[in-house]
Amino acid sequence: MTIETTPSGAPDPEWEKFLAGPGSVFADTPLTPVWTKTRSGWKARAHVGRINSARGFRRWLRRQATEHGHAAQTWRGIARTALWIQGVEGVQVAVAKHEAQHAHTDYKTAKWAHGLRLIPGSEKDRRRKGMEIAFDKSAKAMADYKKARGEARARRIGRGAVALTAAAVPEAAGAVLLGAPGGLAAIGVTLAALTLIGRRTTAGELYTDRDAKIGNGDRMTDDMVNRVYRSAKVIGADDVVKLLSPCTLTADGAAWEVRLELPDGIPASKALGATAQLANGFGVSVQQISQTKGEREDWLTLRVTLKVPFTGKPHKGPLLTAEKVNLWESVPIAVSERGDVMTVDWFEKTALFGGEPGSGKSAAANNPLLAASLDVTADFYLADGKGGFDLSPFAPIARMIDTDGDPDQLLAILRHVWEVVLPGLKQTVKDHSVRKFSEPLAAKDKRVRFTILYIDEWASYMAAASQEQQKELERLLRLITQQGRAYAVIVIAATQKPDSNAVPTGIRDILSTRWAGRCMTPEASDTILGKGRSSAGYNAQRILKSQRGVGYLQTGETSEPVLTQSYFYDDDEVEAILRRAHALRQEAGVLPAEPEATILDHLLKAAAGTGRGNVTRAEVFAHLATVDSEFVQDVDEADVRYASRAGTALKDRLASLGVDVPAVQFPLDGKRVWGWTLEALHRAR
Repeated sequence: MTIETTPSGAPDPEWEKFLAGPGSVFADTPLTPVWTKTRSGWKARAHVGRINSARGFRRWLRRQATEHGHAAQTWRGIARTALWIQGVEGVQVAVAKHEAQHAHTDYKTAKWAHGLRLIPGSEKDRRRKGMEIAFDKSAKAMADYKKARGEARARRIGRGAVALTAAAVPEAAGAVLLGAPGGLAAIGVTLAALTLIGRRTTAGELYTDRDAKIGNGDRMTDDMVNRVYRSAKVIGADDVVKLLSPCTLTADGAAWEVRLELPDGIPASKALGATAQLANGFGVSVQQISQTKGEREDWLTLRVTLKVPFTGKPHKGPLLTAEKVNLWESVPIAVSERGDVMTVDWFEKTALFGGEPGSGKSAAANNPLLAASLDVTADFYLADGKGGFDLSPFAPIARMIDTDGDPDQLLAILRHVWEVVLPGLKQTVKDHSVRKFSEPLAAKDKRVRFTILYIDEWASYMAAASQEQQKELERLLRLITQQGRAYAVIVIAATQKPDSNAVPTGIRDILSTRWAGRCMTPEASDTILGKGRSSAGYNAQRILKSQRGVGYLQTGETSEPVLTQSYFYDDDEVEAILRRAHALRQEAGVLPAEPEATILDHLLKAAAGTGRGNVTRAEVFAHLATVDSEFVQDVDEADVRYASRAGTALKDRLASLGVDVPAVQFPLDGKRVWGWTLEALHRAR
């Protein structure tokens, strides 16, 4: 068997034909895809060209504001050209001038010494020779100085002529050959040459945007974005972030925005957790960085504000001008840092508001309460565990309210909602054979009503309750929260100390809407927003104290928390809204029946009316006579007998309430009188 081979030095016709063939990768035809020459290809190339041109123009604009701007470079070029023309001969001229001055001084000294009269003849001759030598040196030094000055002038004129020729010859040639356009072109060439001469700064630095930062006034660019994400260790040194949109300044000029696509294998959560590192790279604070995950796991929207957001005056809410509210529709409660109005559809929603004292938690929670007050189909059941006055303005429209932090009163509220309200709502659903409440059902049946159960500082109630009360309170709240959603029962919890005791974990997990104001620790922030949110970039600890009412809002409409500022209503505005709510409910006939004032209520009113913090027996009887005929003194009744009868009646009335407030003596107008103190009456209540 033999194998034919071709010698290595001999040409192979078949191989040469393959290399030169039209399908060969080694043919003379360039490796250009055919698609690029089609209409769509040219269109795509033009689109890329426009984007690159726009980015280049933006980079050029950013450069002009720095010492590397072309105007600054041109002036440096002019200055350096002037220095070159000036040259270094000035040093030689200065040295020659100094030597001439020194030699002339020596000559004058020698001449003065020779001019003295009382000296011997030999000394006179010696001094004359010294004077002559000094004169010769002075004359020579002056000649050297004049020569150095002349040579320096000649060299400067020569260099000036060279510089002028370099500028004038192209200018003249351009004007002669091409007219005005040629002259302008020559001027451009001259300026370009000067710019090239001045391209380095005084410190010897060349222009580069590798260290550009938004915090230094620089513009956002694709190079900057990639550099910052690399330095933050979000992407590798060889990875590139793909820009899905140009880096643009928002219409209001408040922030830079860009949409990104992360490289393969890098989830959005990695970028979301590197907020602090990104802020360092952009030269801004962490409050100025906002990243939002897009529709895909590798898509992000990056926003870098030029100033810390939400540090100005808070936003005024729309409820100031709203005549009424429909809770079946979305209710605006806050504004995002992009200026978008954030709304919540409260049907089938529950909520948790949290934040340290002074973070604006109460103002944020006021938004759903005030909105619900303007819907006459909403019933209020309110409880304030810290015993403050935040909920007191709602008392006239509330079905039940506790502002004393009394666990017994909270237990009564929860039992009423569970044992009275919810069964009635469930029966309404059964009567109509539907699964849950709806707006069309509400239009047909007036029994369909919203129930607002608001509890502020659950932990305070639990701290004051007995162990049996704690179990019952938690059981009732869990049942109401779990079963009430379909029947328009809106449970809202608020706390200023977010921890595991603020709201029971089993209940907190089913509260769908979350608002986290400023917190002391990342763990406290996670208590509100959910585990892992801080490490994913949603850390309420980073909110500044100056950002009042600012918090991360997470609703069913947003997959990720959004930094927002809740609408703010001051005390006068809250009062005005609630007066309107009271009038609406009065017109609709749904105001809760006011409880009849007790004898203790009258005592409190009488004591508060004196302004002294106490009230005498005579003042109490006089006040009671205006509200109760039993305390009216008969015409023929003696004062002593009346005081005894009225005192007995008052004691019996207080005893029927289970209240024992004995009268005490206190000084008044220089005498000691019997009566009651306002503090003792409040304690008895």
